[in-house]
Amino acid sequence: MALAKKYRIKKNDKVMVIAGKEKGKSGKVMKILPKTDRAIVEKLNMVKRHMRPGAYSRQGGIVEKEAPIHISNLMLICSKCTDPTRVGYKTLEDGRKVRVCKKCGEVIDG
Repeated sequence: MALAKKYRIKKNDKVMVIAGKEKGKSGKVMKILPKTDRAIVEKLNMVKRHMRPGAYSRQGGIVEKEAPIHISNLMLICSKCTDPTRVGYKTLEDGRKVRVCKKCGEVIDG
């Protein structure tokens, strides 16, 4: 049985793209795709897809949607220092393991 992959970036995190055509832009992570080590970031890496009309509700035409970006090209933005930062881990007194900003030392998740 394979172990679940562990990423330093989670859904709803604010991230910045550090490489590729979207370099320097930031957005919120909508979805993590563990099989391909990629993430879908809101309003970034937009592609056009030609969609056929669906049987029920979907309308046909050219649809713009977000394409996945490799996780190695994303960097978490700290909510306190508002800078892209590396992520460390720390165990609190109550036994919880939390993510920490490497620049300012602030706890990232509640």
